[in-house]
Amino acid sequence: MIAGVCGGIAERYGMRPTTVRLLFLLSCILPGPQFILYLIMWVAVPKAPARQYH
Repeated sequence: MIAGVCGGIAERYGMRPTTVRLLFLLSCILPGPQFILYLIMWVAVPKAPARQYH
C-alpha cells in the first residue's frame, strides 16, 4: 500500500496482497533485515505500468 512492494510480490507469485502484507508484518517481529530489504526493493524494483481502463 505504501510502495507496492508486497502487492508486487503477491502478483508475481499468485498470492493475495493482504496475505503477503500480513506475512511481512509478522516477519518484522523476528530479528533480521526485513525492513531494510523492503526499502531496497522500493528503490530497485521498477514500477508496474499504469493500467488503462476502457
